[in-house]
Amino acid sequence: MDNKTSQDFNFESTDLITYVHLRRKPLLILTGIALVISTIVSFLIDERFESEVILFPASSSSISQSLLTENNTKKELLKFGEEEDVEQLLQVLYSDKIKNRIIQKYDLMEHYEIDADANYRRTKLNLQFDDNITYSKTEYMSVKIEVLDTDPQMAADIANDIAELVDSTMNKIQKERALKALLIVENEYVIQKRFIQKLEDSIQLIRSKGVMDYESQAEVLNEAYAKALSEGRTSGVKALEEKLSILAQYGGAYVSIRDLLVHEIKKLSIIESKYNEAKVDYEQDLPYKFIVSHAEKSERKAYPIRWLIITISSLSTFLLALILLILFDNIKKKKL
Repeated sequence: MDNKTSQDFNFESTDLITYVHLRRKPLLILTGIALVISTIVSFLIDERFESEVILFPASSSSISQSLLTENNTKKELLKFGEEEDVEQLLQVLYSDKIKNRIIQKYDLMEHYEIDADANYRRTKLNLQFDDNITYSKTEYMSVKIEVLDTDPQMAADIANDIAELVDSTMNKIQKERALKALLIVENEYVIQKRFIQKLEDSIQLIRSKGVMDYESQAEVLNEAYAKALSEGRTSGVKALEEKLSILAQYGGAYVSIRDLLVHEIKKLSIIESKYNEAKVDYEQDLPYKFIVSHAEKSERKAYPIRWLIITISSLSTFLLALILLILFDNIKKKKL
């Protein structure tokens, strides 16, 4: 019993280097096999080249706010975007609109050798697309577009095209919203103009009755009436009474409509200003990103890194074989 325990202890405390030396033959054979297999496999993997674009988002303030508003102190058109703008840009990059445009332009279904009649072909295409094309936020609040492809020129072209599609995609999204805003303001503008026209027609009707300017007319007529009475001019008094009667009948309406018209014209001016801003937002296109570096054709492959594959495979096999041999020898020794 004591002898067996001593043997176990001696085995367990044996120097690892000595043990490796003793079991070098199976270890070398297994590691050599792994080396050969990993080398063959690494050369069977298609080489892929990487291209990348670095861009910053522009400020998300509207064109009208940046160019037409007087007190625009928070955001300017030429400023880089903030963290919120970076997140919005990433969402646009991941949108189906950009993905479908790239897939269609470069015929990626055929390029990725996906059978058009295969089951789940769209799922396979999306997985391949997401594996080869990635977007990420950098520590400097910029966005990196990375594209891997077996064709180095295509990798660069796809990366640059994705960056260019940002503007058209975001402009299209913004235009959909801006159009609705424009139609709302335009409708309010038309309604307001019609209302003002009705007020002007009412004023014109009252003026046709002889009421041109209530305050000044009332002052002049009252002075003339008092003078005619004091002078005893009966015919003049009667004529002035008729005019004062008309003024009394329509004067109140004239003043109310006139004051309302002034207020509504000011309101129309505000609506017109908003209409012009909405029109600018809808009609104009501006870039939503600043490209720091464009993608170029890569001269060196990015994947596979053969030496790394071979090294990791060989070391992993060596360590696994060593652990299994130690376990095997331990079990074998305990059975003795």
